[in-house]
Amino acid sequence: MVSQALVAERDVRSRLAAAECIMPFDITYDPVQVLIDGHDSEGRLIFADEKLSAVIVRLDGESHAPEHKGRWHLEAGFGKCDPRVAPPTFSTPEEAGAWVRRRLTGEGG
Repeated sequence: MVSQALVAERDVRSRLAAAECIMPFDITYDPVQVLIDGHDSEGRLIFADEKLSAVIVRLDGESHAPEHKGRWHLEAGFGKCDPRVAPPTFSTPEEAGAWVRRRLTGEGG
């Protein structure tokens, strides 16, 4: 027979696991200057629950195609945020943060 304490512990663990699946990561953005050949220096460090997850840089150099200027390029992704293929670009830092959240929760990327 299963004790009431064990049942209660399982219930607590089950609720905590469900809450972790529902609760989004706390995504924050810290401005940073990035040294890249004298241009593309406006950057953001993206943290998920205070863990560095990605570094993005705003494309502003003359070498970029007009459709890419002003977009945010993923310079580095860590853990699940490492794209392993061509890094994406984003319209805003918040769009990049949403991408980080999707990668970390396994919802795609």
